[in-house]
Amino acid sequence: MHHFLYQISDKVGLLGVACILIAYFLISTAYVKSNSLKYQLLNFTGAWLILYSLYFHWNLPSVVIEVAWILISIIGIVRALRSNA
Repeated sequence: MHHFLYQISDKVGLLGVACILIAYFLISTAYVKSNSLKYQLLNFTGAWLILYSLYFHWNLPSVVIEVAWILISIIGIVRALRSNA
């Protein structure tokens, strides 16, 4: 099972990169606002998927930035949910 999880780790990480790039594209082209739940969830999901990949391909600086990305996204998610309530 561990071998399978290792094999898919790069693909999972690339999916995470795609999520973050899509989020950046959406915000840069004004399709979404920075306080939108969609934007925050794309960043959150992307960071988690990249972190999964980093578990198998360790790189401390990358882990630090992805953990920070997750924490910042959580703040954004909470704010987006509160503003929609």
